Amino acid sequence: MSKFLVIVESPTKERTISHILGVEYEVSSSMGHIMDLPARYLSVNIKKGFKPTYRVIPGKEKTVANLKKKAKDKDVIYLATDPDREGEAIGWHIKNILSKNGSKKFYRVVFHEITESAIKNAFKEPGDLDLNKVNAQKVRRILDRIVGYFLSPFLWKKISRGLSAGRVQSVALRFIVEREKEIEKFVPKTTYEIEGLFKIGNETFKARLKDFHNKKAVFETKEEAEKAITEIKNGRFFVKEITKKEVLRRPPPPLTTSLLQQEAFNKLRFSSKKTMLVAQKLYEGVQIDNQITGLITYMRTDSFRISDNAKAEVKDFIENNFGKEYLCDKDYVYKEKKSAQLAHEAIRPTFTERTPERIKSYLSEDEYKLYGIIWNRFVASFMKEAVFEFSVVIIGNEMVNFVADGRRIIFPGFLKVLGKEEEKILPSLNKGDELNLERIDVIEKTTRPPARFTDASLVKLLEEKGIGRPSTYAPIITTLIARNYIRRDKGHFYPTSLGVEVCELLVKYFPDIMEGDFTAQVEDKLDEIEIGNLDGQKVLEEFFYPFKEKVDTAIKLAKKHIEFVDKKCPQCGRQLTIKWSRKGRFLSCSGYPACKYAENITTGIKCPQCKEGELVERRSKRGRIFYGCSKFPNCRYVTRRLPQSDELDNNNSVPLQEENKV
Repeated sequence: MSKFLVIVESPTKERTISHILGVEYEVSSSMGHIMDLPARYLSVNIKKGFKPTYRVIPGKEKTVANLKKKAKDKDVIYLATDPDREGEAIGWHIKNILSKNGSKKFYRVVFHEITESAIKNAFKEPGDLDLNKVNAQKVRRILDRIVGYFLSPFLWKKISRGLSAGRVQSVALRFIVEREKEIEKFVPKTTYEIEGLFKIGNETFKARLKDFHNKKAVFETKEEAEKAITEIKNGRFFVKEITKKEVLRRPPPPLTTSLLQQEAFNKLRFSSKKTMLVAQKLYEGVQIDNQITGLITYMRTDSFRISDNAKAEVKDFIENNFGKEYLCDKDYVYKEKKSAQLAHEAIRPTFTERTPERIKSYLSEDEYKLYGIIWNRFVASFMKEAVFEFSVVIIGNEMVNFVADGRRIIFPGFLKVLGKEEEKILPSLNKGDELNLERIDVIEKTTRPPARFTDASLVKLLEEKGIGRPSTYAPIITTLIARNYIRRDKGHFYPTSLGVEVCELLVKYFPDIMEGDFTAQVEDKLDEIEIGNLDGQKVLEEFFYPFKEKVDTAIKLAKKHIEFVDKKCPQCGRQLTIKWSRKGRFLSCSGYPACKYAENITTGIKCPQCKEGELVERRSKRGRIFYGCSKFPNCRYVTRRLPQSDELDNNNSVPLQEENKV
């Protein structure tokens, strides 16, 4: 019979740790949080010092009962939840529930990787729950509840019922909305440049016209550029100047949560949510040779720190597999953010010798790809700098100067792991060499608007602004999509009309909450609470009373947004209005609630299946947009894309395999 109870957060972690600890330890999972502030109520007593009221989360009753049952005959309980604020709070709630079952000893065990050595070392030196961390999580949860509880009804009254607003998500929404406005206002400008193809011996290379008659060679019209070409092409061209210099490039740092999400999007097109789900699996454990083991360290971190053991291990690996000349002379130093949790490590493989190729057969395709990014980045961060030779060649005569750039790798260093960059090798040239102009062309250059945010660029901005923390980047994006405030299309984020409306209303009446600096200051205060330097109740008081005053003022001053359409209600004859829900826009009678008539807004495209209804934009539970027939449930046609005119003309419907994916 087991002597001790160990409580973790997930079933996968449960299986991995059970295998390591052996029969004396019974390991059970809480399946994440078991208690929270009840929905539909504020559940925070403002007058009693912002005292929260916690209840078991609906659906978690069986989990709690199971934990109580297993704890009944155990005198010692280990809380082995994740090593962050949320994990500390989960452990605290578990302790509060189970301590009512008689006199028991509770110990907190913390580890940042799920390997045999890390787990056993953690259990040799158990500690107590960090109440400062618990308090920081409590204050964060209360702040979020206050914002949601008071802002959401404001949105219901002024825009549409069922809407909600969040303290951090609203700022991220503002970034996306403002970027879209920049794009809409952007006026492209086209200029023209000149490029020449030069030849010496049997080799050719391109060079850009730098100046023409001592003026910068950028032309406003194509005609001006072509006129210049007429003057240029009959001249003789000589190498006027050659400049070469060696440049050392340091490897990038090991991965933090933010950097992992950026790399995974840029290289694999993984969303932030997908990245974290795959990373969680790698952290909690994968079965390799009949043994479940964690492959990476904890994936929610903002620290670049690497343990001494891991450093020694990776350095031995580099020296043995690449040669001593590839090992960095001394460890690189990376600037840590003020808020970085230095007790954590960067995201790294738990065992360097476990290369991606060696364990490929044990991993899914996504796991293999993400593990490869983590492994490569970690190993590269301890390798020598890459050495480049950059060369600049000036070619011309009395009238013009062309410039050609060259790039050559002298020593690959860390690129041996991360992959070589493309070189640009110029021919062997000497000052005074005469070159033949083989071809000369006009190059059209048009300025582009700022790019829409992607998972990578939005997470990067949030981190730079100090908004959110490693555990919140992915949920921020997921929440905005689920609320129908933004949509993702081909990897880019677009605000919906509802998102724009909500954002503009909040910016008008709550400008401080919608400011990135304000939100970052709140995050800094939570960090100060976590290390015991700041009183949580004071933070809540400073936030709540000015905020509540603004809410009351906004409710009085803001006008309800009503958007009428040129269509009458078929039931009562009143004008129809556009309203929003999480599933999208719809038409509603302006006489609501006296008249409850509503209908979907259609795209105007006939359903290719029944030929009677029209296709309506809808959203799945995961926030994905799809189109369904307005005659549902009589017609169940669905598709992820609108049929093109030629498909409709040819009477073609969308393939069934695409329909079934919705």
